[in-house]
Amino acid sequence: MLRRRIGAYVALTKPRVIELLLVTTIPTMMLAERGFPSLWLVLATLVGGAGAAGASGVLNCYLDRDIDEVMNRTKRRPIVTGEVSPRNALIFGLVLGAVSLAWFAVFVNMASALLTAAAIAIYVVGYTMILKRRTPQNIVWGGIAGCMPVFIGWSAVTGGLSWGAVALFLVIFFWTPPHYWPLSMKFRRDYADAGVPMLPVVADDLKVAREMIIYTVAMIACSLALVPLEGMTWVYAVVASLLGAWFLGQCIGMYRRAADPSRGKLGAMKVFHGSITYLTLLFVAVAVDVFLPF
Repeated sequence: MLRRRIGAYVALTKPRVIELLLVTTIPTMMLAERGFPSLWLVLATLVGGAGAAGASGVLNCYLDRDIDEVMNRTKRRPIVTGEVSPRNALIFGLVLGAVSLAWFAVFVNMASALLTAAAIAIYVVGYTMILKRRTPQNIVWGGIAGCMPVFIGWSAVTGGLSWGAVALFLVIFFWTPPHYWPLSMKFRRDYADAGVPMLPVVADDLKVAREMIIYTVAMIACSLALVPLEGMTWVYAVVASLLGAWFLGQCIGMYRRAADPSRGKLGAMKVFHGSITYLTLLFVAVAVDVFLPF
């Protein structure tokens, strides 16, 4: 019984989202350090970041419990099933968020703590409370919260930010729509039933795919901007170019299938999973490039 209850609280934190956020944090810290930062600093940043992301997830589940009940994708979340009461979820989210901010302030630095507070506010207030149910651009601007781990990781090492950090931030910013919209396509009916105006709900597949291509081109440009801004080697430049071309090809393929259904199924989830592969490998390339001897 206790194990199941603990599992319910963990599920509220959305562990899979946390994993993806942490994938971007460590390479960013390595680039900022131009090597591997102290193990303690990395662990402290990851623990604080996981706690903050988890708190955001819990508060999102609390605020969205009415639409989670409607959507097939989310109707098994612990608040909906009754495993965790709304009151307990709210308390858990607030306490976890407060502890995370205090952790950053004490064990990392104040700059990272303030950026973490901003990330939580953007996701919980900006995205969940204001944008999500009001505009098809919800995930675009709400996605800023998902970019913040780059700033947090960079500031944890340097105490500030740089143009390199901004470039990485923008990579994730422009990556978010072509990452999330394919998932929204798959669950279009869920979002429509819940009254959430995701772009795939209010626009046809052709328009969504076209927008994804535009954002992907901007994403690739920002990934390559890191070369002059941070002195990345030709190895990173080649890897970033190849990864970008591959993912752009995925988006173009989906656009062609949307324009001509005879080409086959749309393949939205293939693009969704491809976006995760792209971001993971790009940040691995960032980390590896730091240690190249040329």
